[in-house]
Amino acid sequence: MPGGPEYTLPAEQRGAHVWDAPIKSIEDVEKVQTPTADHDPKESEQRLAYYQDLLGDILDVKLTGRWWWALGLIDEWTNLRGITQTFMDMADSPEIVHAGMKRLMDGKLAWLDSLIDLRVISLNTGNDYVGSGGFGFSDELPQADFAGTVRLKDMWGFCEAQTMSEVSPAMHEEFVLRYQLPILERFGLNCYGCCEPLHLKLDFLMRDVPNLRRISISPWADKRISAEKLQGDVIYSWKPNPAPLAGIEFDAEWVRQDIRETVEIAREHGCVLEIILKDTHTCNHKPERFDEWCRIAMDEATR
Repeated sequence: MPGGPEYTLPAEQRGAHVWDAPIKSIEDVEKVQTPTADHDPKESEQRLAYYQDLLGDILDVKLTGRWWWALGLIDEWTNLRGITQTFMDMADSPEIVHAGMKRLMDGKLAWLDSLIDLRVISLNTGNDYVGSGGFGFSDELPQADFAGTVRLKDMWGFCEAQTMSEVSPAMHEEFVLRYQLPILERFGLNCYGCCEPLHLKLDFLMRDVPNLRRISISPWADKRISAEKLQGDVIYSWKPNPAPLAGIEFDAEWVRQDIRETVEIAREHGCVLEIILKDTHTCNHKPERFDEWCRIAMDEATR
């Protein structure tokens, strides 16, 4: 949608800002344009040659396509409509949410098609950031018939719905997941979730999301309920609370107890556990805390 939202900045220093959401009515949904991708092969080759010359003696510089983080749609919609208004719409005017999400879904699928046509996608099955922090290593991807041309079914896909953290499972399923599924169906393996607590939504996610291999268990999720639901069927991708790294004092014992509890819960229910420490925006000028945290995690994982 040309122009995007217009922001109103606060008079107070560090105050909140608001935006004038461009979608005012259901008629405005039609103004959302279908995205397309473009590629300049000559420019890509020139940049590849430049960085190979600059770094080639110490790094293996390759040309790869990196073009998404998540394909969840709902964050895009709340930027167009406003998150408060979206919550109200789900109760009072559900038709506009459905119309908007379908428009975005159709656009995202068309955009993926344009990437495939341009042949600019690359495998994300190695030392790649997939989902909300995991590695892409897998013996299931690419597919057995992979012949060099990367397809979506050779890759990891990922959707999340962080803005829907406090929305009921039924509303999440109706307004979000149904529009994510046609996207996720195109990928070989899938991840779901980021910071949103998903412990009350695992039943329908595990039932409906195709080729699901990794679910994010955020600091706000109930660890035990999550483990009971996941068992060993899907990677229990745990995101510990990063707050200990940011505080005045580093509480190593609290970190140890938190990790020990999670490891024991995961073992009790046969979960495949991965631990991803992220959202560490500050370490209070003490980077050695990362080393200590990792040592504690390794101790507890192998204890």
